Amino acid sequence: MSRVPLLSSPFLLGFDEIERALDRVAKAADGYPPYNIERIARDNGRPERLRITLAVAGFTRDELDISVEKNQLAIRGRQRDEQTRQYLHRGIAARQFQRTFVLADGIEVLGADLKNGLLSIDLARPEPERVVKNIAITDHE
Repeated sequence: MSRVPLLSSPFLLGFDEIERALDRVAKAADGYPPYNIERIARDNGRPERLRITLAVAGFTRDELDISVEKNQLAIRGRQRDEQTRQYLHRGIAARQFQRTFVLADGIEVLGADLKNGLLSIDLARPEPERVVKNIAITDHE
C-alpha cells in the first residue's frame, strides 16, 4: 500500500520540509522515557520559555547526551550494564533511549539540568527585531 503525502494538495507548494518533520515526529513516538513540556512565563526581562522535563531515574550526567542538529533536539541515554552484579530479580533494566523533538526555526536551547532523576531542558524563542523597510516609488513620467 502506498503512502499518500499529507500535504499533497497542488495548492500547498514548498511544504516538503514540514512533511519530513511530521514523519520524524511520528517515528519518535516511543513512550520511554516519559516527559512533560511546560510553558514558563516571562520574568525579569527574560523571554517566555519552554521546559522539557524527562524522567531519567538511574542515569548519570555522563550517561546522557543532548544535541541539536537541523532543528531537531535529540536526547540520548546509555546506561552501562554492570557485569559484576549478580541479580536475584531484575526489574529495572539498563536500557538506552533516544527521544527527539523537532524545533521551530529560531528556537534556542538555553541549557539543561539534572536533578532528582529529572532532566530539564530550557528553550526560548528570542523576540524578533521589528524591521520596517521603506520601499521607494519610482516615477516614470
